[in-house]
Amino acid sequence: MRGAVDGGALGDGEAKAVTRTVAQWRPRLAVRGDEVAFAVLGLPLGVLGGVYAVAALYGGALFSLTVLGLPFVVAALLGARRIGRLHRWLVESLLDETVPEPAPLPRPPGMFARGRAVLTDPVGWRVLLYLLLRLPVGVGGFLAAVGLPLGSLWVTGFPLWVRLLEPGARPVGWSDIGAVPVGFLLLATVPAVLRLLSRANRSLARTLLGPVRSQQRVRELETARATLLAENSGRLRRLERDLHDGTQAQLVALAITLSLADDALADPEEPDLGRLRTLVDRARGQTDDTITGLRRLTRGIHPVALDGGLAEALPGLTATSPVPVTVRLDLRERPEEVIERAVYFCAAELLTNVAKHSDARSAELAVTAADGRVRLTVRDDGRGGASIGAGTGLAGLAERLAAVDGVLRVDSPPGGPTVVSAELPSRL
Repeated sequence: MRGAVDGGALGDGEAKAVTRTVAQWRPRLAVRGDEVAFAVLGLPLGVLGGVYAVAALYGGALFSLTVLGLPFVVAALLGARRIGRLHRWLVESLLDETVPEPAPLPRPPGMFARGRAVLTDPVGWRVLLYLLLRLPVGVGGFLAAVGLPLGSLWVTGFPLWVRLLEPGARPVGWSDIGAVPVGFLLLATVPAVLRLLSRANRSLARTLLGPVRSQQRVRELETARATLLAENSGRLRRLERDLHDGTQAQLVALAITLSLADDALADPEEPDLGRLRTLVDRARGQTDDTITGLRRLTRGIHPVALDGGLAEALPGLTATSPVPVTVRLDLRERPEEVIERAVYFCAAELLTNVAKHSDARSAELAVTAADGRVRLTVRDDGRGGASIGAGTGLAGLAERLAAVDGVLRVDSPPGGPTVVSAELPSRL
């Protein structure tokens, strides 16, 4: 009996595979209530927004030959900015998609200058375009959330509705037999259609409700510069503290030892050779400790292993990992020194995360450098669940990569595997 039970039980590997499969399919079979609510609101919001956009454009064209034309368009664009704020809040609240706030509208002195600033502001025009495109997407979302379930209910009960509406006996036909499976098939398509429309709404909001690409780029560069300055300032403070408390103290101790050795040689006729030998041995040890400390400090500034490039540095880095790491390198060109340093420290941070948080049994590190781009990928077979901002240092790593125009991406479903990739330019 025991053998039968043991033979029927799942092993650790099979149990993990089943758990991983369920975790991968669970999001495909379920629909979040927030997505349904956003789809239901899509019809009224889409109609109101579409009417506003059409009225703003039509009214602006209609009044363009009168003195009311420009004031009407200015007021419509100012209202569009406020409507865009409402839609950003809805997308963030119901679809979990954070859309950055556009730059505030400039306020130059003078009424005509302010009107010109509103008319040349791309944010208001982009919101009007969003409202026009939101109308068909919103109608589609409402039909998917309400129309498809009602349609599936009608198709499933088609044999019953027909018999209730038509008097007399009715023979069972192919339409009666196929009504139930077709109805359930329609109902099964609802989650996929809702997810597709939710992705379309997220993409539309990211593209048209956020800041203009040039403004977003300026904001990213400002954030990256602030992060880089803060990181360098902290590194300089740590270096100054280590030099003051460590290396300087070691050099002072070495100077005192040499001074004592000089005192031992004060009497050239009868020097204390035993004490002198002890002091020389102590000075040698203090010198070795000082050299070791200086090497440790310089390694934090620029790893010595990078003198030979990433091809020599990364295999040495993976050799120190407690988790077995397979290295795959395709370095057709050598990046700039600052990019090499960023890739090296990024790989070190990711391998540390694998060892500390993933419970992985193996990992793989792959780096390619070609066509002006460098791509680093670290994959592990751990438990997954990693995300940027989840306490594993990935948020800080993403900020450091942004300082060199790099991007960090994380794909880590529950149960694994985890794939973290970083893409950077070879030259700044």
